[in-house]
Amino acid sequence: MTYVDGLVIPVRAGTDSAGYARFAEAIAPIFRDHGATRVVEGWADDVPDGKQTDFRRAIQAGDGETVVFSWIEWPNKATRDMGMAKMRADPRMVSTGVEMPIDGARMIFGGFQVVLDC
Repeated sequence: MTYVDGLVIPVRAGTDSAGYARFAEAIAPIFRDHGATRVVEGWADDVPDGKQTDFRRAIQAGDGETVVFSWIEWPNKATRDMGMAKMRADPRMVSTGVEMPIDGARMIFGGFQVVLDC
């Protein structure tokens, strides 16, 4: 059964979608090399402020920062667990040659078992 990692990512002020895409394009193949079947990155387009909570508040986005919604699909949780362990040890994650435009400390992420895919 498909497994998905979901992420809500704060992107630093001054980074445009093309700059973020260069970063994402540098790391996506590393995920794929370690078993991911799909990597999707979504640049905020219609992300309204909520009355109690919203994407921006969830990651404590500051002035000028943008929200990215991302998901990584894996064939199953076992592949994801092995793939993520390999990712942490992969030297390409340290040196992609592209500046990291995100604040990983405020990123929200989690793993999800797919229960419906239609």
